[in-house]
Amino acid sequence: MAARGHVQDPNDRRLRPIYDYLDNGNNKMAIQQADKLLKKHKDLHCAKVLKAIGLQRTGKQDEAFTLAQEVAILEPTDDNSLQALTILYREMHRPELVTKLYEAAVRKVPTSEEYHSHLFMAYARVGEYKKMQQAGMALYKIVPKNPYYFWSVMSLVMQAISAQDEKLSQTMFLPLAERMVEKMVKEEKIEAEAEVQLYFMILERLGKYVEALEVVQGPLGEKLTSELQSRENKCMMLYRRLERWAECNALSCKLEIVPFDPDDWQFYILYFDSLFHLIDQSWAPPQEGAHSAEGEVHASTAQAISFMKDRIATEEAKESKHLRGPYLARLELIRRLRVRSCPEAQQLGEPLELMFQFFVKFGDKPCCITDLKIFLDLLTPDQHVQFINRLMEAVPLCAPGEDGVALPGDTRALQRHLCVTQLSRSLGQQHALNTEGKLGLIKELKAHYQHGLQFGKSCLKTELQFSDMYCLMAAHVYVDLWLETGDQNMLWQCLGLLEEGLSHSSSNAQFKLLLLLLYCRLGAFEPVVDLYSSLDAKHVQHDTIGYLLTRYAESLGQFAAASQSCNFSLRFFHSNQKDTSEYIIQAYKYGAFEKIPEFIAFRNRLNHSLHFAQVRTERMLLDLFLEADISSPLEESVKSMSLCLEEDDIPWDSLRDNRDLTVLVSWDPKDRQLNEEHKQRSLEEDTLWLRLRSLTLRLIGCVSALTHPPASRNSEKTTENGVTAKPSSLQSLLSQLENTLNQATQLTEKQPQYPFVGPVASRLAQALSSGCCQCQLSSLQLPLHLQELETTGLDESTELQTQISNLFKSLAVQLQDMLEKCKGDLLEVKDGQSKPQPFLLENLVYFVESVCIVLWVSNYCGSVLRPLKSTSTVTPPVLSAYQEFSSSLQSLLNQALEHIKSQELSLTALELGALSLEGQTQSEAEETFTKTAMDKVHSSYLRSLQEIGELLKKRADTLKSLKI
Repeated sequence: MAARGHVQDPNDRRLRPIYDYLDNGNNKMAIQQADKLLKKHKDLHCAKVLKAIGLQRTGKQDEAFTLAQEVAILEPTDDNSLQALTILYREMHRPELVTKLYEAAVRKVPTSEEYHSHLFMAYARVGEYKKMQQAGMALYKIVPKNPYYFWSVMSLVMQAISAQDEKLSQTMFLPLAERMVEKMVKEEKIEAEAEVQLYFMILERLGKYVEALEVVQGPLGEKLTSELQSRENKCMMLYRRLERWAECNALSCKLEIVPFDPDDWQFYILYFDSLFHLIDQSWAPPQEGAHSAEGEVHASTAQAISFMKDRIATEEAKESKHLRGPYLARLELIRRLRVRSCPEAQQLGEPLELMFQFFVKFGDKPCCITDLKIFLDLLTPDQHVQFINRLMEAVPLCAPGEDGVALPGDTRALQRHLCVTQLSRSLGQQHALNTEGKLGLIKELKAHYQHGLQFGKSCLKTELQFSDMYCLMAAHVYVDLWLETGDQNMLWQCLGLLEEGLSHSSSNAQFKLLLLLLYCRLGAFEPVVDLYSSLDAKHVQHDTIGYLLTRYAESLGQFAAASQSCNFSLRFFHSNQKDTSEYIIQAYKYGAFEKIPEFIAFRNRLNHSLHFAQVRTERMLLDLFLEADISSPLEESVKSMSLCLEEDDIPWDSLRDNRDLTVLVSWDPKDRQLNEEHKQRSLEEDTLWLRLRSLTLRLIGCVSALTHPPASRNSEKTTENGVTAKPSSLQSLLSQLENTLNQATQLTEKQPQYPFVGPVASRLAQALSSGCCQCQLSSLQLPLHLQELETTGLDESTELQTQISNLFKSLAVQLQDMLEKCKGDLLEVKDGQSKPQPFLLENLVYFVESVCIVLWVSNYCGSVLRPLKSTSTVTPPVLSAYQEFSSSLQSLLNQALEHIKSQELSLTALELGALSLEGQTQSEAEETFTKTAMDKVHSSYLRSLQEIGELLKKRADTLKSLKI
């Protein structure tokens, strides 16, 4: 443990075995060793804290906390106890307690540099910026070192950034920080680059760009040496903000030809931006002297064209290592001139010819496709075929073989051909083919893929095959055919092809992502778990691509895997808070002040992530559906979640959509690509679905709060665990749920057609189609009516009893309708094809969820109606309706279990391979991989049905407790 390095007292030898046990994960032995030591040395505080760490790690949090507080209240000042308590409080996620420790230590030892610095870092962990400022200055007074002074300055900047009132930031915090730095500047005490960076940051946030420019260009700017061209980049940024386009133009022009990085694309963009600003302003150079502080300025299209031609000529004169930037900049200039309808664009040449020349020079590089793709709009539609034909002429292919396909002889030729093929798809030529043409294209792509494998025989397992993109493109064409024709065989063969590709290139993330998406579309979640795991997603990727997994986790009936997937994502989000605090502390220690606001923004981005809110809500619902019984365990489950029924803890106004919707490679033409409208619509659907689920969860919490028998018959019910459910809050939540449901219905009336590699479809439309949302709303309205019945009594509630009886009947009808929508074959065999119907699986999951909620509500209804029955000699109508409803529930669950059993038998008896690929011509290897993919889908369906059946059976067994 970290504390061991600081042990300097005579107890080091005694404590060492406990440290060793904790380091090795042997927590029980650490506790035993600590107990032995404490028997001999009762006042050895560190041993007591180390025991508390062992207890914390064995799940005994309450005991650990009590033990730790016994030591903390004594306000220890020895390093061992302080550092051990710090570690314990971090593991408890209670960093605020660390501040109290060091506040006490500083009071007792006011001259300790170490304790003051620990106190500063403790404040940094909890974001107490004002106290950080004070602690930094106190530290500087004790030990006058520059870093401590600038810790205090940075804390002022953080107060400005976090302030709710922008006026307060601009008039108090930032000016004070500026004055503090200026004091050091005047006294010539600035020592490090970090201090200059902080000064620059303050001036930038104050909008004092002229002063910031003077700092960068002055003596202080000479300290900016850690990054290449750091001063130049800062000057460029400031010129842009000051709209000093002449200096911006001259500096960007200069940086394009300097030896540091003459191929930096940002300088070309800045050059063009400044050029056209100057043209619009009719800028003219001064009569005398230099054009600008940075040198010569280009302020006309003629100068820009001349400059581009000079840059190209310089490149042409080279014998090797040509730069791509000048050639692409020429195309960018043509685009900008065309937008402005400038006839001078013709002086630079014809785009088709220029792009052909670029391909000749760089076509054997993988970046060529991404370079040229952004300039395809410079071609007219009637030039597309001509362009592709010109490029094909520059691809050296061998003579066609027996199959009539001309193949490349080496990897450079392969890369050129691949680039042309990708450009062809981007221009829409592949999409324009008929079915026969696309099948022919797939055959050709497969031939190129198989041929290209010979070039990668010596590749490591972690390396991609040279021809992988052929395989991926063939899969995309298969998907096109499947979507256009509905031919399920196209999808099966696509899966087989991708499985084959993965066998040769096991690290290809694109194969895995497309497989993952296709399996999910088929309703097969079992193979998806391993695929996602093999992607080895790192850190923020759990937020940006995690939605691909968690969207389908629970909805496809694999509850165990869904629970595991949600936990996996939540671990990342929960660790974010602690990890980011450590990053901030390291930034303070090493003077990387400009990174601190970035870390804070990153933490906020994750805390407000839509995906985080979705996973957290779905995880709690899943826990309830799987674990909570219809009686008291529901209360216990809700209590453990710390649900707030009165207030919503989801930051709706600041939710961030962090999904990476372009993670899958796509070569689709612009009219088929993902656009902003798709993104916005997808966000609306996911947000509405989250709101529905969140309200449902809170309403279930209300039901759990109502189920505990009340001490008195008043309007407020209070459960023994402290959760309260007021009729007003129940009514409010029901009203919100009803309004949200109406919004959702309106939104889904017009279903958009998302690109296949765009956002995955929200669960909203299928949930509404299944009827589960309306059914759950109806069931959750019952407690409100029962509360009213309990208040008025049976004798004076004839109309209310009729209303409740009708609700019971309606609920039974809705559940029956939901079950009917679940009926059908998951794998429908028709015309020699095996057609999956995954929506049936989703409907079945929604049915089970609704049954769980109905049973919880029914349990509450029973708890209200039982006492009322004993006070009445005649069976009231509401009791008869409840008993009839309980019987119909039993019948309904029996039907559902029989349906699931029949589906399992049907799937077990189904011979997939013999049915689905009838009449298809595939090689033996292709058939093997296709059969593997089909087996995975088949196995996944069986697993889903088994888990759904087990949960439904568990719920059916609890029905007997509903009898009155």
